[in-house]
Amino acid sequence: MASRIRISSPAYRATLLFQATKLSIMTFPIVNGLRTIEFGNPGESRDKIISFLLDGNKRATAGTLEWDYIAENEPIETVGEKLAVLDNDNLHIATIQVNRVEIKRFADVPDEFALAEAEGDLSGDDFRDSHFAFWSNNGSRITDDTEIVLVYFDLIEDFRNSL
Repeated sequence: MASRIRISSPAYRATLLFQATKLSIMTFPIVNGLRTIEFGNPGESRDKIISFLLDGNKRATAGTLEWDYIAENEPIETVGEKLAVLDNDNLHIATIQVNRVEIKRFADVPDEFALAEAEGDLSGDDFRDSHFAFWSNNGSRITDDTEIVLVYFDLIEDFRNSL
């Protein structure tokens, strides 16, 4: 019978997750030596979100700790890390650099984050409404206590004119 250790601090769990996944095989693609990131669902949604990023509005993104990181064997982004943004054709359309990472309960996502994410949410309440629908439609069970990874970033390379 397997035993489970309950760690109460989200930051401590995130550190352990990062250290553990560094030792395991990572399943995300690498493009131009960088880990990749895809925004939204493929299609019109992804195009719209990428346009927000390239136009200078989108400066943050979120994922569920359990389903977007642990289940996907994906390490949490680290401050200073550069990520290759992929478009609908899996082309490296931009590069972003992480400048801040936080883990918050779904109920505690702040207004500041909703504005930085720039997907039309003007407050933490707006964020919770839209993301509850998005994650629920993708099969995730979301509660107030669901841990959300908040990743803030800067756009450092835009390859629109190079493709």
